[in-house]
Amino acid sequence: MRGEEPRKTTLGNLLSGFWKEFVRAGALSFIANLLMLTPTVYMLQVYDRVLLSRNELTLLVVTVIMVMLFGVLTLAEWLRSRLLVRIGVRLDELLGSLLFRVGFAAFLRKAQRTAVQSFTDLLNIRQFLTGSGVIAFFDLPWTPVYLVVMFFLHPLIGLLGAGFAMIQIAAVWLGHAVTKKSVEKAAEASVETGTYLQGKIRNIESIHAMGMTLPLRAQWSERHRRALDEDSDSHHRQQANQSVTRFIRYAMQSFTLAAGALLVINGEASVGAMIAGNVLMSRALSPLDMIVSTWKQVVRARDGFLRLENLLGGFAPHEQGGQSLESREIRGEIRVDGLSASAGDGSIPILHGLEVTFGPGELVVMVGPSGSGKSTFVRCLTGTWPETTGSVLIDGCSLQQWDRDVLGPRLGYVPQDVELFEGTLAENIARFLDIDSGKVIAAARLAGIHEMILRFPKGYDTPIGVDGGMLSGGQRQRVALARAFYGDPSVIILDEPNANLDDTGELALGAALRRMVDAGKTVLLVTHRPAILALADRIVMMQEGRIVRDGPRDEVLPAVQPGKAAVPATETKQ
Repeated sequence: MRGEEPRKTTLGNLLSGFWKEFVRAGALSFIANLLMLTPTVYMLQVYDRVLLSRNELTLLVVTVIMVMLFGVLTLAEWLRSRLLVRIGVRLDELLGSLLFRVGFAAFLRKAQRTAVQSFTDLLNIRQFLTGSGVIAFFDLPWTPVYLVVMFFLHPLIGLLGAGFAMIQIAAVWLGHAVTKKSVEKAAEASVETGTYLQGKIRNIESIHAMGMTLPLRAQWSERHRRALDEDSDSHHRQQANQSVTRFIRYAMQSFTLAAGALLVINGEASVGAMIAGNVLMSRALSPLDMIVSTWKQVVRARDGFLRLENLLGGFAPHEQGGQSLESREIRGEIRVDGLSASAGDGSIPILHGLEVTFGPGELVVMVGPSGSGKSTFVRCLTGTWPETTGSVLIDGCSLQQWDRDVLGPRLGYVPQDVELFEGTLAENIARFLDIDSGKVIAAARLAGIHEMILRFPKGYDTPIGVDGGMLSGGQRQRVALARAFYGDPSVIILDEPNANLDDTGELALGAALRRMVDAGKTVLLVTHRPAILALADRIVMMQEGRIVRDGPRDEVLPAVQPGKAAVPATETKQ
């Protein structure tokens, strides 16, 4: 049943798959930088040969050759840029879907900021790969080559070029040291402000209804002001660094021209060498200048790379999308062994070493006071609670062994807080898979909302808005039930599925549950409503994160009736 262990995907091994493309980009950079010597050679020919010989044919020939070489140079640069864009787009295609999956897993681990930041990091890396920053690094190895050519023109020009190169390198290093912390703080403050705002927008109705806008706006303004201050400080430091490099560049050109003029006056160099040396100096230090001007982009790409490596490295292959188990039918037997759960960060455990089994053809109702761990338990069963020890086995295989794309369609789940998505009713019921009209209608009928949907002007094609905002609470819950029933899943897990249902909806839910049980499905739900308790085959009672009663309905039901005392932990049956 086990296949070959899938390989964990990291950004490093994804980029290594593009080594051929990077080699081609390097070859094109070699051609482009070699042809960058064309202006220097042309100036030497014009000043030192054409002007002295006054031969118009020679001028025509060297000019035609220069134009042809410039044409090849332009083509090489265009092909290099096109190749780097292709690498960026392909990397986005390969990594985007992986980050989508891993981002969801990060959300489940409460790493919301990491999940949101990951897509920004991917964008920054792609922009770096397709921008002038990466081209500067391809051109940087040619700086020593240009300096050697300058030494051939004259040792003084070469020494001057080497000296300014070291000054420029020192300026780059100093600029990095000065701007590193400010750039990191600015990025962190920006992400924090965006995350805060997104969280509040999700609760906009409560904020507006209870007049919480002013205090929350004050909190946002404080975070936004901090982000602005950090960004301004970062910008000022970078501007200062760029001003220093511009000063170095202007001084470099002037000193090189002055040195060349001195050599010409003393008869140690020609006018062509003087002009060519100035051009070569500018070209030799151009990559360094480009790195300084794009340093913010370089830092963002580097930090994004490290964050994505850490993010991807923290997830097993099956969480990244590698299928650990072959696709097969699920019988629906659930076994829980020693399950404990906490909220993380060393907090007090919510669940304590639970041992329980659920089988097909059984309607199990879980009850207990608020805060007893019922919702946490069902989230552990679905694999959506991150901080757990022990194991949850479905058909003898742990949740970690199942690929979610295999298990998910065979599992129906309604969380305590119903979550619908922007789209049509049919899309939500079909879980945004390819819509099978027959299955959609069957699920809607089972949930008792077929007739309700037909009353909408567009029927199943009715858009429900963001988070299902066009529907009432009861309608959202029944649509969520239909989504859970879609595709005839083997395991049904429902957390307070009747919290917002009226009597008609509750009757439909009861009939659907009994039909599921009769079909041999594993059905587990959390509820306090007597109508559902009466349908249960078995009742599991929880208290303070432990199962204190587990048995047939008629045995356990008296303990959960109003007015009855809590069952002592010593009566635990597991």
